[in-house]
Amino acid sequence: MRVASVPAGHVYVRHCAVREIPDTVVRLPDPRPNGAPSTSQRWWPPVMLDPDWVDAHHDEFDLYHLHFGFDAESPARLRTLVDVLAGRTKPFVYTVHDLHNPHQRDPAPHEAALDVLIPAADHLITLTPGAAAEIARRWKRSATVLPHPHVVAPSDLVRPRPPRTGYTVGLHAKSLRPNMAVLPTVRALMPIVAELPSAVLRVDIHPDVEDPAASAYAPNVMAELREYARSGAIDLRVHDYFDDAGLWDYLSGLDLSVLPYLFGTHSGWLEACHDLGTAVAVPDCGFHAQQRPCFGYRLDHAIDPRGPDAESLGAAVREAYRRRHHVVRADPGLRAAERARVARAHREIYRRLLS
Repeated sequence: MRVASVPAGHVYVRHCAVREIPDTVVRLPDPRPNGAPSTSQRWWPPVMLDPDWVDAHHDEFDLYHLHFGFDAESPARLRTLVDVLAGRTKPFVYTVHDLHNPHQRDPAPHEAALDVLIPAADHLITLTPGAAAEIARRWKRSATVLPHPHVVAPSDLVRPRPPRTGYTVGLHAKSLRPNMAVLPTVRALMPIVAELPSAVLRVDIHPDVEDPAASAYAPNVMAELREYARSGAIDLRVHDYFDDAGLWDYLSGLDLSVLPYLFGTHSGWLEACHDLGTAVAVPDCGFHAQQRPCFGYRLDHAIDPRGPDAESLGAAVREAYRRRHHVVRADPGLRAAERARVARAHREIYRRLLS
């Protein structure tokens, strides 16, 4: 079965297959986007989203499976895409990862895209029962629930965590993604972490936040974080994007990763923390708490700017600290079995649609 998987190179999609087991599913490699060097593994923006590409290459695949990458596509263009697939009698599978796109503050564009994709799909997949219930409520469609497979490589699933003497609470601000409440969460965390013996609050952020030419430019955010760093309240690290190895080292060095989200649905970051044995504190938006064991806190919708409820965030951090010697980490054998189960489920869905 030849599958046009959009994309094929994303870690989630790659881990929906098991290389060690002979399979009947062959996923097309991602066509190289315009401007990407020949040595690049970049898959965005996905060329296979282009209706003209689908029409021209329809004889190269049997089934079309969409995951990510359609943020910039208009509803009209997505409608053309699904119409071309229907005209070429290609089954269309859509995995609903996001009900609210974490890269878009305004939910309307993503909802408009979902209003095209979800009704048109021949089969829907999602990651949690809560997301499936929301899909059923809003679109009257059922979705198969399949867990998010492991994120880190199998060799990293068994790598020992580094020794530690203190307790590190981490918040990674990245490039201030629209769904992040960085300053409100840092402000709430500082007095909480300060009361914990041998604890430090580490805040990581990308340098484009203080680059006037960058879209992420936010001098007020960086100025406030640098002031907290000068006072000793936080350990501030300004650096470029981690590669995979650097990210796994960073996460393994944390005892607790606090996700400062205001909205979202699911999280690959949470899955990576589970793989590496790092506890996670997640807000009550989306369905993160249904993915893996974690510590939950509430969002306070009354404060401006909106951010975490300090009392529930404090309770989550203190409970994680109390249980710091009982690390909950993914079992490599269970992760391998889960990945094989996810691969089988995809294969059966494809087989049913193609038969």
